[in-house]
Amino acid sequence: MAQIKVSSYEEWKAIEGREFGASDFLVIDQERIDRFAAATEDFQWIHTDIERAKRESPFGSTIAHGYLTLSLLPPLLAQIVETSNSRMTVNYGVDNLRFRQPVPAGGRVRLRAKVEEVKNLRGITRVKIGVTMDLEGVDTPVFSGTILLLYHFND
Repeated sequence: MAQIKVSSYEEWKAIEGREFGASDFLVIDQERIDRFAAATEDFQWIHTDIERAKRESPFGSTIAHGYLTLSLLPPLLAQIVETSNSRMTVNYGVDNLRFRQPVPAGGRVRLRAKVEEVKNLRGITRVKIGVTMDLEGVDTPVFSGTILLLYHFND
């Protein structure tokens, strides 16, 4: 269940500058990595060849694709904030995204989020949310950046 619920521009504006908290931890296992590799046709050995990764990778195991971790934003963000009363929500972009820490197969990640800015663009609510993905037991984030979402709220 989401920690925050919003259904209008005014409700988003009221929490501007607020950090939400964090999602639950999610395990990124080898099966998920392999499914992502198949979906994106990115079979680089550091993601899919367990034995070679043990021998040759500086990480000592296979690691998740950076874009796999990024693709987890929607389900993890949904644990933090629930938006209703929107006819349509559009992913508008990502600013300043940096992948900073690899996620080894079996690693547990969670998302933290903060509302950085809320603007009314001719009736469309643009929300900038600072996002940081953490890897359990590691100080350096997996990634950090700002996502931009457009909410088309019902009047």
